Amino acid sequence: MKSFRFDQGLRDEITLHLGRFDLRRHTDSGGLKRAAVAVVVVEADEPGEAAFLLTRRTAKLRAHGGQFALPGGRVDPGETIEQTALRELHEELGILASTDDVLGALDDYPTRSGYLITPVVVWVPGAVILPNPAEVAHAYRIGCGELFRDGSPEIVAIEESDRPIIRLPLSVSTVNAPTAAMLFQFREVALAGRDTRVDHYEQPVFAWR
Repeated sequence: MKSFRFDQGLRDEITLHLGRFDLRRHTDSGGLKRAAVAVVVVEADEPGEAAFLLTRRTAKLRAHGGQFALPGGRVDPGETIEQTALRELHEELGILASTDDVLGALDDYPTRSGYLITPVVVWVPGAVILPNPAEVAHAYRIGCGELFRDGSPEIVAIEESDRPIIRLPLSVSTVNAPTAAMLFQFREVALAGRDTRVDHYEQPVFAWR
């Protein structure tokens, strides 16, 4: 499986790819609530390899309990997208990062549940993860190479929409959109340097609420 070294070279490459990407922002949210997630690049369990962080929500949460997600949440009044992503990263996983650790961002992704989510890519060396049990049941370090598995992503038609859903098979589970869409764009843009859009991908019906 493809692997990525967690070093300055990878950080520079991701920064370059994000910097030259023609980012698409929704200046008018159309009534959707603004939210941000953090795509966090850390060292994998295998030293020297790069990974990203994925959480599994605690089953106690009323919305999306038990599902896999990136750390994130709703933008508070007066916050920037980057500030929201960093705050949620600290609240959910105990990781304190600064704006100097932000490498860039990806396209806004509108969800069926009423949010407009902006993924923010954050580089965190020496990350010590302390999951907040009120929100996170488990946190996983997943090698970035897993995003390049054969047969990934899975694009599937559904009767309920004229748009296909996107799924990503990972070692911990098969992850659905919106998380799957944002991680796929992270793979394509940040890691591979390809201008790939994902907002046309649908979410599974259970995520529409």
